[in-house]
Amino acid sequence: MRISTTSCLCPFLVCLCFIQRCYGASHHVPAKVPSKNQTKLANGETEVHHRPKRGWIWNQFFVLEEHMGPDPQYVGKLHSNSDKGDGSVRYILDGEGAGTIFIIDEVTGDIRATKSLDRERKTHYVLHAQALDRHTEEALEPKSEFIIKVQDINDNAPKFPDGPFVATVPEMSEVGTSVLQVTATDADDPTYGNSARIVYSILQGQPYFSVDPKTGIIRTALANMDREAREHYTVVIQAKDMAGQVGGLSGSTTINITLTDINDNPPTFPQKNYQLYVPESAQVGKPVGKIKANDEDLGINADIKYSIINSEGANMFSISTDREMREGIISLKKPLNYERKKTYTLHIEGMNTHVDPRFSYLGSFKDTATLKITVGDVDEAPVFSIDHYIMDVYENSPSGTEVGAVTARDPDSRNSPVRYFLDSKEEGVRYFRIDESSGVIRTTQPLDREDMPWHNITVMASENKDTHHVPVTVQVLDVNDNPPEIATDEEVIVCESSRPGQVIRTVTAVDKDDFANGQRFSFALPNQIPVNPNFTLKDNEDSTANIIARRRRFNHLTQELYELPIVVWDGGEPSLSGTSTLTLRVCPCQRHGRIRMCQGEAFLSSAGLSTGALIAILLCIVILLAIVVLFITLRRSKKEPLIISEEDIRENVVTYDDEGGGEEDTEAFDIIALRNPAAAEELKFRRDVRPEARQHCGPSRSRRSPSVELDEVDVHDFIRQRLVEADMDTSVPPYDSLQTYAYEGQGSLTGSISPLDSPGTQSEQDYNYLDDWGPQFQKLAELYGEADSDVTT
Repeated sequence: MRISTTSCLCPFLVCLCFIQRCYGASHHVPAKVPSKNQTKLANGETEVHHRPKRGWIWNQFFVLEEHMGPDPQYVGKLHSNSDKGDGSVRYILDGEGAGTIFIIDEVTGDIRATKSLDRERKTHYVLHAQALDRHTEEALEPKSEFIIKVQDINDNAPKFPDGPFVATVPEMSEVGTSVLQVTATDADDPTYGNSARIVYSILQGQPYFSVDPKTGIIRTALANMDREAREHYTVVIQAKDMAGQVGGLSGSTTINITLTDINDNPPTFPQKNYQLYVPESAQVGKPVGKIKANDEDLGINADIKYSIINSEGANMFSISTDREMREGIISLKKPLNYERKKTYTLHIEGMNTHVDPRFSYLGSFKDTATLKITVGDVDEAPVFSIDHYIMDVYENSPSGTEVGAVTARDPDSRNSPVRYFLDSKEEGVRYFRIDESSGVIRTTQPLDREDMPWHNITVMASENKDTHHVPVTVQVLDVNDNPPEIATDEEVIVCESSRPGQVIRTVTAVDKDDFANGQRFSFALPNQIPVNPNFTLKDNEDSTANIIARRRRFNHLTQELYELPIVVWDGGEPSLSGTSTLTLRVCPCQRHGRIRMCQGEAFLSSAGLSTGALIAILLCIVILLAIVVLFITLRRSKKEPLIISEEDIRENVVTYDDEGGGEEDTEAFDIIALRNPAAAEELKFRRDVRPEARQHCGPSRSRRSPSVELDEVDVHDFIRQRLVEADMDTSVPPYDSLQTYAYEGQGSLTGSISPLDSPGTQSEQDYNYLDDWGPQFQKLAELYGEADSDVTT
């Protein structure tokens, strides 16, 4: 099969068609003409192999886009070598656009385009062609692929996708300074012809700007463009395809160019001389006027710093810059006085803070102006000689005593008289008054330093309607008018174990009066009352005194509270004295001479517990005591049997674990039974169990001799009698028990050596050392202390 075209619309297509047809004609070989390949067989014959030549002649088709004719556009022709022209060959077409865009004549193989094509949407189509036998529908040739390309025409104008544009360039830029580059796009095929070849030109914006025709770079074309003269420019750029030739399509865009500011203009004052009126009452540090220089630049290029360059003005005034308003704010540094100086001349300079060195040839970028300030006369208030008065007066001085005087004058040239008065809103008017003409301050009542040592009042001076005030502080000086007193109101704790000469408490005194060289106090007991047998007082001569115990022991049960009056003298002139009575409470102390608090108070204060916690603790203690008492009661009431086990029936030795409590203990074993068996006959209680507790009297202070007359009863008879009773008693265990009796004999010629049976005698030994052994020996110390007290009594 061969492919051919019959129409060429341009010289280029004519060349392609010529080459195509020549190529097809030079390769047209009948399909049934085989190439001969001979193979010599063994029998000498030659076998010929027939390989048919390819029937398709492959090439590309071209079709013009945007075809607007009434008939379908002819594309090309397909022809197979098997086609003899008798219509036995049928051509079919499939692939992209087959049957819709492209159709084929089944007999002739002509291909046509039925629709107008757009290369910008699709540049080529891939199709497949095949030749079939019309009668058998068998393929005469293999299916072959070919391409139909859409030929481009100049149907798209250049476009600026990012337009319009905004650009800036500094003013006074040099010629050729790059501003912005614009780029246009063309949808036509850039590889075919000049349809997409773009050339740039400027339609509007000359002679200020130019554009590079190939790159689209916009540059300045005029030197020294001044922003202050013109700030905004509109430039129109055109892009034309076909290399700018006649007939090419074009598109345009707009660029808005703004000249940015640079510091090319110095500041200037609108006028060279200014005048300003300032009253002499103007406050220091407050603004009194303003001045402004103009600058045609913008932003930081227009920032101006103002300064006063002459000393006369700089000493009295200062100037600061308001950056927002670009003004110079003039303020007062010192008070003005019309009577001293009536005018001031200020030379003010305004200078740019950011200077561009490229434009230094234009000047120094600063300007100066002269400001003349006229001071206005004002009726001023009186002025006191000093800003704060401090005076003093003795307390208890009679009413009308002079305290001091204030002085004020009229600063105006008229020197009007001044009147004085006190501020009625203050509390000081109750204690002082002031003379309206002289300014002398006097008391209205006696003052008490202890009540108020300082008084603050305000004195006001008036001249016409102008008033000025000044603070006055009055110190009340002290005189010795208050007696001293003891510096404590608390009770003094006295331990029961205190000894003669022991210091109970060191006391000090206080005095409401003020002593410049320090307070000095003397202490003594009153002379009018008898000598105190319990306590004495020692003056330490350092404004303190010691309370000392005079006897050995105190008992809070006998007397708990004591009162001790003390006389105190101060060291003033004249000397005053006062009597204070201290209350002394007797308490049993925890440790001798260390903690001077009652035991209950010490416990509560040291524990730091709340009332609820203390109640809970006490409740727990009561419960524990009840359990202990119940346990002891059960132990005493329980009788332990001698039989340890029911199966253990044998002779046993009963062992008692009772420990004797001394010679006075008669509960563990009654020795009277051995000393006097006849008297013990009446006491027939069980010996094989723990005996019940019996009440007995404690040792008395006067006892008879322990020698007891024993009856002449044989102890052997006594023991046999007890043995018979044990054998006949049905309540005892059914086995023998061993009972041991200690018999001391019929008596002793010597008495007992126990100190408990001896009559009490006065001991020469001092038991005060027991106080230092701790709380464990406190009760023993109290017992011996009571014995000593009773003997002394």
